[in-house]
Amino acid sequence: MDNRICYLNTDLDLTSSDDLTELAAVFAASGVRARHVTKGDDGLWYATFETEMQHSEPEPNVAAMLAAIESLEGPLAGVWMRSIRREFNVGYDCGIEPWEFNQGLSSKLLGRTAAVGASLRITLYPDRAARTL
Repeated sequence: MDNRICYLNTDLDLTSSDDLTELAAVFAASGVRARHVTKGDDGLWYATFETEMQHSEPEPNVAAMLAAIESLEGPLAGVWMRSIRREFNVGYDCGIEPWEFNQGLSSKLLGRTAAVGASLRITLYPDRAARTL
């Protein structure tokens, strides 16, 4: 890390009692790939997705994932809606520069996020180099 604040990526995290493998295949066809899809010891399915194309701000990544979600029909739309966690997790590396750093999500994108029943989480990762000193 070069001690600069920067956007890393946005993950879409799902938890469901339904098998998420078919949903993952449909997402992959839309450019949203699974980082993992696993069934936990608790019987629930866990999956994390990200867009194949990464951008320097979260809005285009979230928009691409929303397009995949909004295209779901029939049983897969039901899998989405029954998932107990539907969360966009926006990740940033933290540092001491620049003096000011900000990024935003448009009201239109936030409305689309709410319409599909998803939530938003922000994750900040510390400067790893400073932690090892």
